[in-house]
Amino acid sequence: MNIPVLVGISHIEQRISDWSEGKEPLDLMVDAVRDALSDTGVDLVPQVDAIHVIGGLWQYKNPAAHIAQQIGAQNVETGLTTLGGNMVQYALSQSALEIQRAEKRIVILTGAECGNLAAKARKAGAKPEWKGALGEPNRVFNKGGFGSNEHERAVRLGGATTWYGLFENAIRGDRGETIEEHQKRISELWAGFSRVAANNPDAWIKTEHSAEEIRTVNAKNRPVTFPYLKLMNANNSVDMAAALILCDTETARAMDIDESQWIYPWVSTHGSDTAEVSRRDNLHSSPAIRIAGNRCLELTNLDLNEIDYLDIYSCFPSAVQVAATELGIDEASRDLTITGGLTFGGGPLNNYVMHALVRMAKLLRANPSNKAFITSNGGLLTKHAFGVYAKTPPAIPFQYEDCQGEIDQMPSREVIDHVGSATVESYVVMYQGASPAHAVIAALTHEGNRTWAMTQDQDDMVAMTKTELIGRTVEIDEHRYARFPNNL
Repeated sequence: MNIPVLVGISHIEQRISDWSEGKEPLDLMVDAVRDALSDTGVDLVPQVDAIHVIGGLWQYKNPAAHIAQQIGAQNVETGLTTLGGNMVQYALSQSALEIQRAEKRIVILTGAECGNLAAKARKAGAKPEWKGALGEPNRVFNKGGFGSNEHERAVRLGGATTWYGLFENAIRGDRGETIEEHQKRISELWAGFSRVAANNPDAWIKTEHSAEEIRTVNAKNRPVTFPYLKLMNANNSVDMAAALILCDTETARAMDIDESQWIYPWVSTHGSDTAEVSRRDNLHSSPAIRIAGNRCLELTNLDLNEIDYLDIYSCFPSAVQVAATELGIDEASRDLTITGGLTFGGGPLNNYVMHALVRMAKLLRANPSNKAFITSNGGLLTKHAFGVYAKTPPAIPFQYEDCQGEIDQMPSREVIDHVGSATVESYVVMYQGASPAHAVIAALTHEGNRTWAMTQDQDDMVAMTKTELIGRTVEIDEHRYARFPNNL
């Protein structure tokens, strides 16, 4: 039996004072791969079958081919993933299955982002010139998608900060909390992530922030989208790279890789929620997390009490709360991250989970009887992947399950343009500088269809951050503008 095992890991941070001092993402990937190869303690380069790169914001066409050339690997399969925070786990799972089927022996995964370098360059009015890494990869990994529709675009629903803020307010409404209670609770949740980061030597922000600091507006913690301040958002301004090396146990033994380094992937599952958020049954839950996440644990015959290390994907507090609820985790009862999350541990976009896996491997190497559960999220709380890992081999060979068929049976809603009264389901206020600039309201019609409205009325937008709007009546005109009959 060809049992897949993780035998090499690396994590790199690049901290620079001037953008011109830094390496570009592709060079950081080369460094990370070299470090991971060194971590194995042996020369694996001649045996490498594939190099797969996690897609990023850079424009490289075939980065794996460049990496192969730099490390001296010959005749390797080159791979590249599409975008999504779920793609690290998905690419790892597919590689593990191929190793288990004896189609490959040694696979390298890597990824990097240089958001800090790019931000410094923009501030200096410069544009770094990065390599083209031209050509076409042998394969492209693509799992799940997300999209928008004309109803969402008409009210200017855009980036992740907007959508996850919308989810956050829906969670508050579902829980029946006041705005003050909710802000206090999520700031305490995020303070727990900051505390973990302060004790993680690989974290980008090692200074611990209190809940009061996280929820207090100041020059360094400006509002982004209500109810989120800057310290509640994923921190993409990081220069980070990581690499993982997978092989089969027979090759690992033949190459004399120290077994104290080995980490076994036990199980992985995958599933996606409705691609267009407008068509989801509600804005505060995730059938895909509920079904695929719990199925991952079920396949291991473990419950959460037997999981020692847990990392819930943490781009924003709403993503963590939805996952914790769907998995049956009391968010106040245990640490929900091993890195500090994408705010404090660091958020190199689609490659965050690789850093979580590196941290997981270090913890398991130090504590060989323990087990870890890592979750992933891509898109707009859309694409989800899960994995269980341990130092000990699984009782059943590595298992992968796509749960999409069951997820697709879950309820959804129609989305329509609507003129007239409706009931507010959630809302989000977007800021420009310190002032509200645009607000979007999700509402349900009397027939149960979802509709969208917007406002740029300054008084209403300020009131929406102080007065609960969920459950109230909104009047929507033919231009999709919102008016509140009893004022705010």
